[in-house]
Amino acid sequence: MHVCSNCGYGSASWLGRCPGCGEWNTFKKMQDTPDGSNRKTSDTMKTVSLSSFGKGDMTRYPSGIHEFDRVLGGGFVKGAVVLLTGEPGIGKSTLILQAMQNFRTLYVSGEEGGEQIKGRADRLGVDHGKFIFTNTLQLEALEDGIRERKNEFEIIVIDSIQTLYSNRIESQPGSIAQIRELTYRLVQLAKELRIPMVIVGHVTKGGDVSGPKTLEHIVDAVLLFEGERISQYRILRNQKNRFASTDEIGIFQMAGGGLEEITESIAFVGEVDVSVPGKAVAGIIDGNRPLFFEIQALTVPTSLPVPRRVVKGIDYNKLLLLLAVMRKHLNLSFDAMDIYVNVVGGLEVRSPAADMGIMAALISSMKNLRLPEKTIFVGEVGLLGEIRSVPHQKRIASESKRLQFTSVISSHDTKDVKQLMKRLIAK
Repeated sequence: MHVCSNCGYGSASWLGRCPGCGEWNTFKKMQDTPDGSNRKTSDTMKTVSLSSFGKGDMTRYPSGIHEFDRVLGGGFVKGAVVLLTGEPGIGKSTLILQAMQNFRTLYVSGEEGGEQIKGRADRLGVDHGKFIFTNTLQLEALEDGIRERKNEFEIIVIDSIQTLYSNRIESQPGSIAQIRELTYRLVQLAKELRIPMVIVGHVTKGGDVSGPKTLEHIVDAVLLFEGERISQYRILRNQKNRFASTDEIGIFQMAGGGLEEITESIAFVGEVDVSVPGKAVAGIIDGNRPLFFEIQALTVPTSLPVPRRVVKGIDYNKLLLLLAVMRKHLNLSFDAMDIYVNVVGGLEVRSPAADMGIMAALISSMKNLRLPEKTIFVGEVGLLGEIRSVPHQKRIASESKRLQFTSVISSHDTKDVKQLMKRLIAK
């Protein structure tokens, strides 16, 4: 058997290029005896009645940062492994330092030295007296050291999984085979010692967790820390959590002293107070919290054979869908126009509740119409031109009044895109 040292793809014969990962010259021959004597013998299946198990220890250990604990479900659980991901420079290390300062923490760092981490902690005003630092990156040495000194710390941080390596895998650190083996053994170690563990991982260009998809299935929770580096806002999303709901999000604001919590509903609205063409505010529910985003659209005539479609903060295919709906049901053609859509604040809006706000901004820019000030748009737009209600729509409306928005345009009084068009023109 020949196995790829990068991704673990197996083949009966040697291949120059791996069909699994596309890398060259990564196949290694795996020796095996003809009689299969080196294979593990079969074990005996053991069964236990499910009712014989207790509830288990689900005690929560809060970090003291409310927004972080909210996403975790109240705090860490013994033996739980949390995968924290995000783009480089987004603030993952800052979040970890602030969230772990109340625990006796073993900090395993392969990307930064102890001086750098201590310097950042000093800038953030974090008490680093409880942190134990190590730059040991070999997994076998880490396992032995953690077992010997397990009583010296309450939580383990691995920053990052791409820098560790195991002597059992003949591939470079950061390869798929290494990451898969490392994560599996680290999870087993955390379960064995009943110590919570936070693993920091990178993301790909598409925003997914770097490494095999099975990596997300091995860990207990997957948290995504997102936001533009040029923006002050950060959102901690819960993509998976075996010990809590995935409906919660945490909102932070990056300031000079580190990450500051935002515990209430917030409107991500720009500094332009007057109503201008191409501006609309969409209200959504993200997790269990109402959020309000300013959506800006710009439509300009173009002489290009293929007009530009540039979006930031919304899904590109969502824009194409809304353009098709307006072409079909409103007879509005954007074929000779470049279109630019942006969400203020550098954040992403994924909820379908923002459909009406995006469409209102596009119509406003195309027709050069000023939308009514202090107005919220809430509703999902269907392919047939209908406007559908969204979950917690009444809660969005009531929260918008608290934030001093005066009116809400939703599916309650606007049933389809034709009625929406009439209301915008009438305003």
